[in-house]
Amino acid sequence: MSVQDRMNDYWSRRAPAYDAGQHRPEHGGRDRALWAEVWSAALPPAPADVLDLGCGSGYVTTLLADLGHRVTGIDLADGMLEVARERVAGLPPTTRPPRLLHGDMVAPDFPDDSFDVLAGRYVLWTLREPGTALAAWRRVLRPDGVLAMVDSTWFPDGLGSHGSEDFTGSYDDRVRAALPLAETTSIEASAQALRDGGFRDVEVTPLTGLLELDRAHGAAPGHDVRLQFLLTARP
Repeated sequence: MSVQDRMNDYWSRRAPAYDAGQHRPEHGGRDRALWAEVWSAALPPAPADVLDLGCGSGYVTTLLADLGHRVTGIDLADGMLEVARERVAGLPPTTRPPRLLHGDMVAPDFPDDSFDVLAGRYVLWTLREPGTALAAWRRVLRPDGVLAMVDSTWFPDGLGSHGSEDFTGSYDDRVRAALPLAETTSIEASAQALRDGGFRDVEVTPLTGLLELDRAHGAAPGHDVRLQFLLTARP
């Protein structure tokens, strides 16, 4: 089984529980309002053509569609896509439904200059072959487009410190060796990866509002409370 197959298998199994952790009732909708602020500040006015890289269970995909964008979400984990389709089916009839496709964020299968925005949340840390991926991202992004990614330093003590036997069994030494951004101790490593990949005007914005929400209610199950960052860049 390849490195990517192992990750796909893990996230397909995790999809329902992961999605539940993204829609916790104790947030009272405050989290979605905060995320809407984050993406609205990073993206051009709607409607823009947006590719959600590694869309998972569709949280960002559906939120950006609600904001009026034309959204395509891609993922390789079939279990995640199944949950995402359920989320899309629950969108109000006034929202343009996103496209959900089985696709590899390292090699998105779209023509050159297809999108105004490439967005992603919690995917940089689990990105194999960042150099290959970033070259592909620049190819499908329009010359005046924007890359907008949200991530954190989730595993500064190593992936083996996560604690879940299922997680550490899937993200074994072979997988960990293939993910150069997984165990970084500073978000600057991700920012530098974007620069090394040919992106310019890289900016890093700490998302303090989300940190306060997590401090009040706790992080998603199995995660520690950590400051998250928005990284934006131009091709």
